[in-house]
Amino acid sequence: MSSAAIRQVIRTRLRDEIGRIDKDAPARVALAYPSPYHVAMSSLGYQWMYRFIQNLPGVMCERVFAPDDDQARWPRPVTYESFRDLAEFPVVAFSVAYELEIAGLIRMLEASGIGALRCGRSQRAPVVLAGGPLTFSNPLPLAPFVDAVVMGEAEDIIAFALETACSAPTRAKALDELARHPNIFVPALHGTRLPPIAACQDGQLPAKSAIVTPHTELSGMFLVETERGCSRGCAYCVMRRTTNGGMRLVPQEVILGAVPANTRRVGLVGAAVSDHPRIVDIVRALAERGCEVGLSSLRPDRLKEEFVAALKLGGYKTLTTALDGASQRLRDLIQRRGREQHYLDAAERARRHGMKRVKLYLMLGLPGEGDADVDECVRLVTELSRIVPVAIGVSPFCSKRNTPLDRMPYAGVDLVRSRLHRLRTGLKGRAEVRSTSARWAWVEHVLAQGGEPEALAVFEAVAAGGRFSDYRRAFARLGHNPSGDGYSTATIPALASTSRRRLNVVLSAV
Repeated sequence: MSSAAIRQVIRTRLRDEIGRIDKDAPARVALAYPSPYHVAMSSLGYQWMYRFIQNLPGVMCERVFAPDDDQARWPRPVTYESFRDLAEFPVVAFSVAYELEIAGLIRMLEASGIGALRCGRSQRAPVVLAGGPLTFSNPLPLAPFVDAVVMGEAEDIIAFALETACSAPTRAKALDELARHPNIFVPALHGTRLPPIAACQDGQLPAKSAIVTPHTELSGMFLVETERGCSRGCAYCVMRRTTNGGMRLVPQEVILGAVPANTRRVGLVGAAVSDHPRIVDIVRALAERGCEVGLSSLRPDRLKEEFVAALKLGGYKTLTTALDGASQRLRDLIQRRGREQHYLDAAERARRHGMKRVKLYLMLGLPGEGDADVDECVRLVTELSRIVPVAIGVSPFCSKRNTPLDRMPYAGVDLVRSRLHRLRTGLKGRAEVRSTSARWAWVEHVLAQGGEPEALAVFEAVAAGGRFSDYRRAFARLGHNPSGDGYSTATIPALASTSRRRLNVVLSAV
């Protein structure tokens, strides 16, 4: 796409935005997202940081995104507000959601002329910051590319970080000052020693949208946080109850008061929205305003009659929840509370309230998984399909840092594909089955468990074209194999021998 065409797309999107905060201030920051506009503007975290910075005195931000199309040569990224290049800002702040977005960060920095590798930048280059959900698990793969990382929740840190980075006389002085903060990771000074993850004061909640736009994954939807964190202990999840003090609730009246009066679509966001004790009342109150309501997480054990009825009143046509493990044994192993009866009851309620289907999210490749587990999933989903149409979204399991399943290996591309084939064959004509890529899930796993060597391998792969074959070659030099270990239940005690305390949940279930 030509530069003129890109600018025309930007103008169209700006024209259709509602709620943009126009501001001028002495300190300018580029707020970057390493995925396209339609993904970034569906991120509550990114929108919240935009709102938060625009409300800070003396500083303002301009937004910049990865291009819409994945081209061999990326265009030079410019901000939406003024078409400025990234290199013109004293600070470039990236929000990074998960590991595969690191490639987008690299390409944006390279295309801007700043350069992806921090060690090769001039003293006049912007200070490159990073934050976002990735910092709750493993930010080490960001280390070769960014000058500093805000760990965890940024609300109580971002003003200090931006003021320091903008006002310091030199980059070196800025890094020295940033490194003094207890929750900021400065790779050049800290090495691989990560500071603790920050938790903001409860008074900063809830996060909420600044801009509503039709050009997003969640078209025209106003997003608001109902809680932060989670009270549950799911063994694979970074946001489990031990992260940042568990679940912090936002009162019902605060949630409802945060939604503008003329809003027609509302997204209730959080790691455990359906666990909010007033969630039924919140959904009903919004529906009675005439709002269509969406929730980011529905737990199967919470889908009681009155809740499903409220969801239908809020416009739900598909009841979506997580199956997670293919069998009850696996769900118990990863500490999920879902039982077969919960799913059967949810399907009956979805049918009774006129919903079109039930959608289930499933992980394949969990530790200890075998063909019998997949066959059990086929049996359960077959029963559900006799009640209501069923769709399944499959993701290969990737172990994350800061979880009990940290360090567990990737099952292997071929094994995941084999299990997926078995699932699809068993459910042919009974349920729709869609899956994310087993190959790219392996790349995500390597980065989730990796550090600076893996990050530099990503840099090499991106430079070579960014295809899966480029990643495979680059990771192979570090000994990573997409075939995985093909582990089974019998291998788990051996895998856990050096980390029994961390994996006690796994061992107790074997």
